[in-house]
Amino acid sequence: MAARRFSARDAVVCVGFAALLLVLFEGPSIRSGGEQMEPGWERTLVLTVGRPAGWLADRLPAADAARKIKGWLTADDDLAGSTLARGARTPATGVPPVTPDAFDPAALGARAATPRGLRTVLITGDSMVQPLDAELARRLAGRSGIRTVRDAHIGTGLAQRQIVDWGRLAARQLQRHPPEAVVMFMGANEGWPMEANGKTIECCSLKWTAEYAFRVRRLMALFRQAGEARVYWLQLPAPRSPDLAEVARAVNAAIGVAGEPWRAQVRVLDMSALFTPGRRYRDAMPLNGGEAIVRNPDGVHLNERGAALAADRVLAALRADFPTLR
Repeated sequence: MAARRFSARDAVVCVGFAALLLVLFEGPSIRSGGEQMEPGWERTLVLTVGRPAGWLADRLPAADAARKIKGWLTADDDLAGSTLARGARTPATGVPPVTPDAFDPAALGARAATPRGLRTVLITGDSMVQPLDAELARRLAGRSGIRTVRDAHIGTGLAQRQIVDWGRLAARQLQRHPPEAVVMFMGANEGWPMEANGKTIECCSLKWTAEYAFRVRRLMALFRQAGEARVYWLQLPAPRSPDLAEVARAVNAAIGVAGEPWRAQVRVLDMSALFTPGRRYRDAMPLNGGEAIVRNPDGVHLNERGAALAADRVLAALRADFPTLR
């Protein structure tokens, strides 16, 4: 039988049919995406298409069917894409849903869901995670069956991706050594301008902090592995430099907001309250009836004594989640 040759008319019909399917299945998503964009001609253009497409899709069952099909095909798409993956999807109303994962059961007097057994702990971040990673690895070394993976990437951050794209990196980390617990300590290299919605945002404005929180949240979405893992994200102790202290304040605020949708699995550990109460820098702090130096001479990083105190906080949080460590 001779193969059929398609005409230009057939191609036009196929393209038109594909466009119709896009409208029926993704109309609400197009509309929602436009409503969340910054004002400008791009938003106007997207809404010109998205609003009528969303209106039509709302009156047909196609959108619900598409969500069910995508749910079956991608039960967890946190690792999809080459950069930081999307977090929870936003419905057509533009208001993100509140799920049970947003609540720490302990705050409600309920028992927390017991996570799977602790076999691998990933300790990662930038130079801030050193020497904390070595201290945690040493303390966990005597625990039978627990492996620690230390993976610091000095000079990296979320505000710039010239050295490392943390979305790609995190996906590789999870694929190579799937952890039940992730300890993240990062922020020594932030403060760079960021690109968002085609605009450059300077640190440390509200828009910059919101964009940074969005990037942190997408990374948290990866690390929590659809609720199967626990994430321990350390906020920064205030640095000595006033300029860096301004950056650290914005980063800490962003981390706190980013973890809110997943308080059941994400633990935000406040290192500023421990080392620099009131965000006031200090080289030394009271310890065992005396004064102990806890910061490196650079006025940014923790020294070995400081890392030991930070490790106490991390291990306390780990023990609260994993009964085998108690």
